[in-house]
Amino acid sequence: METWVAYDRGTPAGYVELEAQADGVVEIVYFGLLPAFRGRRIGGHLLSYGTARAWDIAERREGLKPTTRVWLHTCSKDGEHALDNYRRRGFALFDTRVEDEPEVPTPGPWAGAHPA
Repeated sequence: METWVAYDRGTPAGYVELEAQADGVVEIVYFGLLPAFRGRRIGGHLLSYGTARAWDIAERREGLKPTTRVWLHTCSKDGEHALDNYRRRGFALFDTRVEDEPEVPTPGPWAGAHPA
């Protein structure tokens, strides 16, 4: 795993996390910007940089095969410009799925906590 962080004047703006997989495949596991930094062209730069680091990860990590494929997944919770950003950086749509997201109960106080 590698994590690369984008900073704007010393403040973390976003990050990209890479995971080398078998046979030279690298997944961009996480990619995102904090809301205050969206719309400022930081995301495009960060994705370009992260993708380049995915392609040369074997140069920094002993025992990895040279990268043959870089991939990521996206969902409807991503920002409205995410898919366009991925396509502008050379990613192509591979598969589309529609899945229901399970309902997750809102966490409450831990067992034994007194009511507010």
